[in-house]
Formats: sequence, C-alpha cells, structure tokens
Amino acid sequence: MRKTKFTNLTKGLLFVAALTLCFTACSKNDKEGKSQIQVALTDDPGDYKAVYIDVEDINVNYSDSEDNGWQTLPGFKKGIYNLLTLVNDKDTVLADASIASGTIKEIRLVLGNDNWVVTNSGDSIQLQTPSGQSSGIKLKINMAVSEGILYKLLLDFDVAKSVHEAGTAGKYVLNPVIRTILEAQGGSVKGVVVPAVVPSAVLLINGTDTVASTYTGVGGAYLLKGIDAGTYSLHVISTDSTLAPASVDGVSVTTGKVTVADTIRLSAK
Repeated sequence: MRKTKFTNLTKGLLFVAALTLCFTACSKNDKEGKSQIQVALTDDPGDYKAVYIDVEDINVNYSDSEDNGWQTLPGFKKGIYNLLTLVNDKDTVLADASIASGTIKEIRLVLGNDNWVVTNSGDSIQLQTPSGQSSGIKLKINMAVSEGILYKLLLDFDVAKSVHEAGTAGKYVLNPVIRTILEAQGGSVKGVVVPAVVPSAVLLINGTDTVASTYTGVGGAYLLKGIDAGTYSLHVISTDSTLAPASVDGVSVTTGKVTVADTIRLSAK
C-alpha cells in the first residue's frame, strides 16, 4: 500500500461530498448480506403501432411451491408500458431491489386490466386476458443469486406471439410469451477501511477513470457493485483531514464474484 497524492481541490470536494452523504453511506451498509436485482422489460416487435401492458406488481419466489412464498420486489415501478418502444436492445427498469441471496425459483408478473393494442389502421382495442392469468404470469428462473452481486433480470416480451386476433372480428387477446434472462452485472469489491471513526470516500480506478465510488459505513465497511471484470486500484480519502489518503493496486474483479480487498489502514499525515 502507498500514500497517494491528490490535489487540494480534489480532497476538498470529496471531503464535502463525504460529509453530505454520510447518512446515505451508513444506510447502504444495511444492504450487505443481500443481492441486488434489476428487473427490466424489453420486446421482440410485432406488427402493431403500439401495445400497452398494465404492470401491477412483480413477485419473486424462493420456494418450490407455486402457490406460496411469493414476495413483492421493493422499489417496483407500477405503470403502463408501450412494448413497441422497447425494441432494438432498449429496455426499461421495472424494479431495482435489494433481495435475499439464494436460488430464485420463479418470478411472477402481475398485469392489470388496462392493456391495449393499437392496430396499423389506428384502432385502439382493449386486450382480453385469459382468466387463468388473474394470479399473474409465472416464469421459471431456477438460478442462484450470490451475496453482494448485482444482477439484471431481462423480461423479453414477444409481442408477435403474445397478441393475436380472436375469432370475433375486432377482438384481440393478450396471452404473454416472455423469455427470461438473468445475468450477473460484473463483480463486486468489498473491504474495510480503518480507523473507522468517520466515513471515508472509496474510489475504484482504472487508469485515470473512476469506475465506481462509495463511502464507508459502520465499522469502515464498503461494497462496490456492478464492476466489469478487470484489474483496478482502490483509492481512499478520509473525512478526517488529519489522515493521509491511501491506495492499493492490483484489485482483481471477476464477473459474478465478490473480491475481498485487503484492509486499508490510514495513517496520520
């Protein structure tokens, strides 16, 4: 480990930022011991002008029971989404939640009744939903999520297979066909900075670029998530102006893994 040179301006800005976000830093540590998941919606296009779906809720299930064990994802964004704006690798995040680590067995997408299709002739027609979907659309996942890792669950909605005209002229039915893709978004780095009487700013740097930053919380602990695989250096600046900044090189990050960095000990200037 070596002492790191920073300009007075850089130290001053980080000092003020760290003081301002101290309480945020402490609250972030409450998420340690869990995984982070982002649920995003995207679309394979269909031959319509628009397809609106009414998303009421998103649940996850860690059990093997399809009837019990469902939990609503916190931070879920309820709303009506036009699927045809989510093509060509575009998506929208429906939830960004801290969840328990373990094996996610299923996810359930609960739709309301305000689902519509706009045909190429410009007609807006409310979509009929089969009664069997009243409890939600259940999608198999069966994938483990690890502690401290950020994941993205992509719900790929196939409009062409999901929306079709019924036997009665002018009637359209919504029978969702959705492909799920769950992937780790890089790796994570966690560690401890001491002394831990006051918060420290922690920056993960690649060359001259800061790729992630956070602040230490209780006990000087920190966690950086969603980092691309590679080798980085960690830089630390304490809010205690009597302590010198420090850094450690050669911090290796692997996708889907948590790298535990050596404890960084700050010394007096």
